[in-house]
Parts: sequence; C-alpha cells; structure tokens
Amino acid sequence: MFRFRSTAVTRRAMHSWLLAAVFASVFTSAPDAGAAPAAGEPLYFGVSGPLTGQNAQYGAQWKAGFDLALEDINANGGINGRPLAYLFEDSQSDPRQAVAIAQKFVADPRILIELGDFSSTASMAASPIYQRAGLVQLGFTNSHPDYTKGGDFIWSPSISQADSQPLLAELAVKRVGLKRIAVLHLNTDWGRTSRDVFVKAAQERGAQVVASEGYQPDEKDFRSTLVRVRDAKPDGLVLISYYADGALIASQIRSTGIRLPVVAVGSVYSPKFIELGGAAVNGIATNTTFFPDEPRPEVQNFVKRFRAKYNREPDAFNAYAYDAVQIAAQALRSANTASDRKAVRDALAKIKDVPSVIFGKASFDTASRRVNGVRSVDLVVKDGKWAVWEKSVGVSTAAAN
Repeated sequence: MFRFRSTAVTRRAMHSWLLAAVFASVFTSAPDAGAAPAAGEPLYFGVSGPLTGQNAQYGAQWKAGFDLALEDINANGGINGRPLAYLFEDSQSDPRQAVAIAQKFVADPRILIELGDFSSTASMAASPIYQRAGLVQLGFTNSHPDYTKGGDFIWSPSISQADSQPLLAELAVKRVGLKRIAVLHLNTDWGRTSRDVFVKAAQERGAQVVASEGYQPDEKDFRSTLVRVRDAKPDGLVLISYYADGALIASQIRSTGIRLPVVAVGSVYSPKFIELGGAAVNGIATNTTFFPDEPRPEVQNFVKRFRAKYNREPDAFNAYAYDAVQIAAQALRSANTASDRKAVRDALAKIKDVPSVIFGKASFDTASRRVNGVRSVDLVVKDGKWAVWEKSVGVSTAAAN
C-alpha cells in the first residue's frame, strides 16, 4: 500500500514555551524513568513563519507540531537539563518581513538556531542575513533546490523539489496515465523552479506538456487561464500550488468545461484544502512524505500522541514541525552550548539517526545540507477525505460531484 492534523494563532509575535510535568519519551507517551523534566532558564530557537495572511494555516500547523515536540523534549530532560522554548515571529511568508525578522533574530543572543520561513522565496530572501551572522537557518519546509546553496549555515530537512517533482511526475504519468499535461503554477521562484523540474521529469517519462500557465499568489479569478488550458486539449492538469490557491483553481475548473484528472504538488496536502475546496477537490491526487495511516511505528506513535493532545488527526506540516524541533534539539544537545551558534552548525553535520516521523531516522548529507532519503505516499481526495491512492480506485475527473 505504501511505497517505501493546532489552534488558530493571531498574535504577530509570540513567546511560546511549554514545560511538561510528566515523563514521556520522544515518540511515545510512555515514561522514561531515567530522565527528569527540564528546569531553569530556557534555551531558545526562533521561528519565522506565517501566523496571519493567506498562509496562516501553515503557521498554526507548525505551532501544534512545535508544542508537542517541546512537551516530549522537556519532559525528558530538555537540552542537557534546560528547557527548550521558542520565539515565533509572524512573517506572513512575505520575503520583506522575513528579512526584518532575520535581522531581529541575529541580534538576539538568546536565539541559537532559526526555523523557517514557510516558503522558499521568503527563506532565501533572509538567508544572507543568517549566513553573515553565523546563525543556522533550518528551512524545514523549503524545497527549492537552491535553498541550501546559500551557505554553510543554511540547512533543510525538507525534500528538495529536485527529488519530489520527479515523484509527482511518476504519479501523474505512470500511475494516473496522463500523456498531454497542462501545468498551472505559482509565478514565484519556487513555483517556476518546481515547474521546470516537473516538466523535465514528465517528458522523460513520455508525457508532453501542452500548456504551462503561471499565476500570481494573490490571484483570485483563474477562468481566463483555465480557458487557455482547455483550448490546449490536455488530458489532465497538474497544479503547483499551495492549498488556498489550489482549492480556488479547483472550484473554477467546471465553469470552463474541463472534466479532466487533476494532480497537485504535495503542498496542497492539508485539511484546509478540502475545507476550502469542498466537492470541487474530490478526485485530486497528490503525494506526500507523511500520512497518518502509514503503519510505520514512528508514524503511529506520533499520531497517537498528537490525537491525545489535540483530538484530531495530524497532517504533514504538523509532522514537519515536530521533526524540525527534534532535529534542532539534538543539535543543541550535541553542541552543549547556550551561546555558541557555530557549534550548533557543526553539530548538525555530526548528528546521526535522529528519530524522525518523516524519515524514520534522520541524518544530514553534509554536502547538500539536506536529510538523506526520500519517502512518498500517493493520496487522493475521496468523499471529502484524504485517502491512499489505489490503482484500482483511479482518479476522478476534476470537480466531480
């Protein structure tokens, strides 16, 4: 079957730390008799990400993952006995705001490592600041192939688009069976780069890309674009979108007479995609590195802990955030410092087999500064829910009711 969901937050800047009073291990709620809860002055990591704006749901998802990870970490001794905490600044995933936040974080000696921003575009705008200051930027949702090329303080556990887009092409061409593809993509650096990698991978698998249409992040009316796509006579659509714009495109497809399969990049995998798109997103397929029904013990233990805390299912961005804090915590333990940012960078290169929901065990490739290994599971929206895509089920045509 397999090949291999945070409360709303509206404050622009927040301090958040959570000290647990019970014993728990990293991936299960079972007590660890050898560890005492962390105490004393916290060690901090900074977070730059969206808490308001069109990508706010991602920031809320991050926060749920962060808080669960801190509960687990601090209940088990924290960072060499001291609790771990975070400072979350709202960037709205705007590159200009991400730059301002980076300037703030590098000037704050409490911040030992930074997590974020959400989009590669925002993160890469801020990367030079972190690199010059010698503060690790851990862009845990940054998949742009060039992101980690920003310097030796720029790291990411996110799978690069150079690896994930060929997996999307495999789904679209080999599993769904598309031969004449129309691509709709965000007209951002991330969107254009993702498109280029996808197009090459689809062509290598025997498909033809008959249309490629970019759109702005704040665009709302896609009907004229969809008419051009329709007139190119594709046999399927591929969306390189986030959940909000992807759902909006899906809701307008039927009005242009398109009745075709739709495959979307993994960034649409969110309950918000279904909430916003309703029946229009039924049948849309994607792939992702996390799905709560995957039977791996790391996944099921995380899902059990998440359900117990939030009374709902986790999704991929909850898992990404959880893993990112676990990786940062392990680097901080290994560095054994309250002030030496360079030691934290050096520790990332040395830590091995960090317990990970996404990877099972995470270790960095020191050349690319990304985590080794790629996992993927194919999904489809079926009857208003995400489900594992089975070949026998197939993919419904766009916006079927």
